[in-house]
Amino acid sequence: MELTQAVALVTGANRGLGRHLASQLLARGATVYAGARDPETIDLPGVVPVRIDVTDPASVRHAVTAAPDVNLLINNAGSATGQALLDGDTDLIRLEMETHYFGTLTVTRAFAPVIEAAGGGAILNVLSVLSWHHPAWAGAYSAAKAAGWAMTDAVREELAPRGITVSALHVGFMDTDMAASIPADQKIDPALVAALALDGIAAGTPQILADDVTRGVKAGLAAA
Repeated sequence: MELTQAVALVTGANRGLGRHLASQLLARGATVYAGARDPETIDLPGVVPVRIDVTDPASVRHAVTAAPDVNLLINNAGSATGQALLDGDTDLIRLEMETHYFGTLTVTRAFAPVIEAAGGGAILNVLSVLSWHHPAWAGAYSAAKAAGWAMTDAVREELAPRGITVSALHVGFMDTDMAASIPADQKIDPALVAALALDGIAAGTPQILADDVTRGVKAGLAAA
C-alpha cells in the first residue's frame, strides 16, 4: 500500500505506540484520524481527533461517520490488566477479551466496507509476542492476544477478495506507559516499532515481527 495516499484511522493514538504510528504516518504524507476514548487527550498537530471506544459498538459506529474515507485501519487500542486466569478478577479478564478480540473485530467489521468503498487498502492489528508465549502472570492478556491472532488470520482470508490486506504486528515489551514496570533493558523503542510496522503495511507483509524476542519465539514455534 502506498502510504502517501493513505487515509488512516489509528485507535489508541493518544499515547505510546499509537501516537508514534500517527506521527510517522503524517510524516509519510498520510491523512490521519487519531482515535481515543477522550479525543481531548490527542495532542499531535495535523491529525483529526476522533472519539472511539472500541468496546462500545455505538462509539465505533460514530467513528465511521466521523472518518468516512478511511483506507487504512490500525487497530492499536489495548489494555493490560495483569490478570492471571485462575484467580484474577473475572471482570478484568473479560475486559482484555472485549478490548483485544471483540473490540478489534468490531472496529474491523465496521470499517471494512469503508475501506472497500475507497478502492481497497489495509488493516494492521497490533498484537504481541504473547500471542504465542503465554506466561501465567499475563494469562488474560495472552489469551486475548492469541484470540486476536487467530481472528487476524481468518479475517485476512475473508478480506483478500475485497482488496484489503491484513497484517499482524507482533512485538515484545516497548518503552511505553503500559510497560512501565518492565526493566528498561527489556524494552524496545516504540518509534522503531512504528517504523517497522508502517514498512510492513507498505509491503503487504502478513506477519510483522518487530524485535529479536518475537523472532526467537516465532522460530521456536516453527521448530516445535
